[in-house]
Amino acid sequence: MRRPRGQERAITGNQQTSWAFADVFVAEDEALLWARDRAYEAGIRSVSNGTGGALRLLAAAVDAKAVAEIGTGTGVSGIHLLHGMRPDGVLTTVDSDPECQQFARQAFRAAGFAGNRARFIPGPALEVLPRLADGGYDLVFCDGDRLQCLDYLAESLRLLRPGGLVCFEGVFADGRTVDAALPPAEVQHLRDLLRAVRESTVLVPSLLPVGDGLLCAVKRG
Repeated sequence: MRRPRGQERAITGNQQTSWAFADVFVAEDEALLWARDRAYEAGIRSVSNGTGGALRLLAAAVDAKAVAEIGTGTGVSGIHLLHGMRPDGVLTTVDSDPECQQFARQAFRAAGFAGNRARFIPGPALEVLPRLADGGYDLVFCDGDRLQCLDYLAESLRLLRPGGLVCFEGVFADGRTVDAALPPAEVQHLRDLLRAVRESTVLVPSLLPVGDGLLCAVKRG
């Protein structure tokens, strides 16, 4: 029997258990665990196992040779992206905190990646991104300031080749994005981002329920 259009489906305990299992399905090595510990000590959010696994899969799916990352953190997401990229691929990662990038360098090295596999650029993303090449990237991963997410989207569309993929981490905002209450500014910006991506005529979107929500979209060719 088909459920009526618009009727919401209840989330069962079994589904929650399944989602929790899915989020730890991809095993993480010592380098990733070390990077997670550094993020925890610094009070920095890092992507979940499930989000990292999804990024690894998506990078492999587009056969990524050039990836841009907004928000290096301590290297958790970067390691996952590098595992999915081509062996000769280069990750360009941007962060305003050089100390975090030093942790990421160590983590990448511990994970077995050569030094030329990553290009670290310190500085505010919206000052760095305009210097990157138009259409030169297969994937752009955004995990930066939520107040700037619409600006990140505009830059990503410029940076991506046709068929390239943009991903935004944390779009659920711990459930606040779908809460009917009056949202804080960062949540309103995420709602605006979701609307812009869904209504775009140049993007093919999907919202993945991994971690704190991973919004993905392919740039049409």
